[in-house]
Amino acid sequence: MKILYAIQGTGNGHVSRARDIIPVLQKNHEVDILISGSQTDVQLPFPVKYKYHGLGFVFGKKGGIDILESYKKSNLKVFFSEINCLPVQSYDLVINDFEPVSAWACYQKNKKCISLSHQAAVLNKNVPKPKHTDKIGKAILKKYAPTSAQYGFHFKAYDTNIFTPVIRRQVREHPVENKGHYTVYLPAYEDKRIVKVLKEFPSVRWQVFSKHNKKPFKEKNITIQPISNEAFINSMAAAEGVLCGAGFETPAEALFMNKKLMVIPMKGQYEQQCNAAALKDMDVPVIKSLKLKHADKIKKWIESVKRIKVDYPDITETIINKILAEQYSENMNEVLRPGKKVYTVKKFRQVVLKKIAAHL
Repeated sequence: MKILYAIQGTGNGHVSRARDIIPVLQKNHEVDILISGSQTDVQLPFPVKYKYHGLGFVFGKKGGIDILESYKKSNLKVFFSEINCLPVQSYDLVINDFEPVSAWACYQKNKKCISLSHQAAVLNKNVPKPKHTDKIGKAILKKYAPTSAQYGFHFKAYDTNIFTPVIRRQVREHPVENKGHYTVYLPAYEDKRIVKVLKEFPSVRWQVFSKHNKKPFKEKNITIQPISNEAFINSMAAAEGVLCGAGFETPAEALFMNKKLMVIPMKGQYEQQCNAAALKDMDVPVIKSLKLKHADKIKKWIESVKRIKVDYPDITETIINKILAEQYSENMNEVLRPGKKVYTVKKFRQVVLKKIAAHL
C-alpha cells in the first residue's frame, strides 16, 4: 500500500512516537510523511515529503497556551490552501496523528482518514475525564482533525481500540538508575517562575529543561538548559523523579522508567486536563499550577517513596499490523458515514476564532 502518515508537529510526543511507528509501516509499504506545525524539539530521522504550517499553538509562560501569540502566528489562508493542495487521493491509506491539514483534506475529498493518536483515546467515553468539562475545548479537540476511524494510545487500555503507550526504543533500551536529582519539563512556564518555586527546596538537585531559554545557566541547586532530546532522556533515566506537564509521552516514559511522577496540567488545555484525571486515578500526584501555595504538596511528593508500576510491553508492530489488517479489507474511498456530525471548514474556523476571542 501507499500510505500517507501525517504527524502533528506541535509538541514532542507525536514526533517521538512516529520514530518507532514509521519503521514498522515502511517494512512492507511505501510511506510518505507529512508534518505540520513547528513547536517540536525532537528531530525525525526520516525524509519528510510535506512540511506544512498547519494550525498549532504557542506555549505560554504562565501555565497555559499563549492565545494571542498563537493567533498571530496562525495563517488561516495558508492553512486552507494546504488543505486544498494536499493530494490525499493519491494514497491507499491516510494515517493521522492529530494532524489537521491531512484530516480536513480527507474530509473535503471524501477520503478515509485513520486516526492513530493519543487524542483519539482521550475522546473515548471509557477514558477518565475531569469533573468540569471545557465544552469549547472538547469541541476543538474533537473537530481539530476529524477522522473516520479511531485508534488511540493512553496510560491504560481503556477500550478495544485503545493501546498502552508506544515507548520509543531510545527510551525502552536506555539503562535506568537513580542519581538523586529531579528532572523538570514544564514548557508552559517561564524559567523565572520555575526557579522561584523550586528554590523553596534547596536540598533537591533540579535539572530543568527549558522551552524559553537557549543558553544553559545555574542558580544554586537548579540547572536550566535548553531542550535536547539526548540530554533529556539521560536526565530522566537517572532521576529520582520527574515533574512535568500532563502531556502524554513524557509522563508515560517516566512511568515506564519507574520514576516518581508529579504532573501539572496546562491551563485551558482540555486534553491535559483529561490526562491529569487519568493519572490521578492511577495515584499519580497532580497539582493545578506551579505556585508557592502548592509547595507543601511538592514537598510531600519529594519525601514520598511511592512509585506507580505499569506494564507497557513493546507491541508497536502488533498494533500497526492490526490496524492495517482491519483497514486493508475496507474500501479506501469510503465516505464518512451519513449523518455523522462533522464541522465544515467554515464552521471549524468559527469555533477556533471564538476560542481565541474568549481569551483576548
